[in-house]
Amino acid sequence: MKKTLSIVALSIIGLGLVSCKKENQQAATGAEVANITDSTAGATNLAPTAAAPVSAEGATTAPVSNQPLTSVALSENNFDFGKIKKGDKVQHIYEITNTGKNPLVISEVKPGCGCTAPDFTKEPILPGKKGKITLHFDSSSFDGNVQKYADVFANVDKAPIKLTFTANIQP
Repeated sequence: MKKTLSIVALSIIGLGLVSCKKENQQAATGAEVANITDSTAGATNLAPTAAAPVSAEGATTAPVSNQPLTSVALSENNFDFGKIKKGDKVQHIYEITNTGKNPLVISEVKPGCGCTAPDFTKEPILPGKKGKITLHFDSSSFDGNVQKYADVFANVDKAPIKLTFTANIQP
């Protein structure tokens, strides 16, 4: 009887160690991917075959484009709303110019949280032409200084383009 209990106890402990090891490996992998994603901050180009960013909550899926690659220029990739009142709903338009030789196709704009909603040019942007990416921000849940972002996926060289904005939310 004691042998049986000992074997059962060791089995349970062994399974627990294996389970913890898997969770630690998954956490380490997620952190590694997150660091790689963070290193692209400020990039002005996107790659259609880049791996999707992984958040602490789990894997996300980046859209993959079959379009020929092109290049882009942004009017800006960071905007400061300055002081706004708590509860204000504000927006900013980022202009994106196709500086390449192929049509630019924005497949998705993925905000970092639910307080930010994107709108963007859905039709292909021809070479030399401009498109728009609008980020709408609801400040209802925030106080003080905040910084938010959205990742833009398109048929360009590096992924993702990270658009950011800041605001100082006053009561």
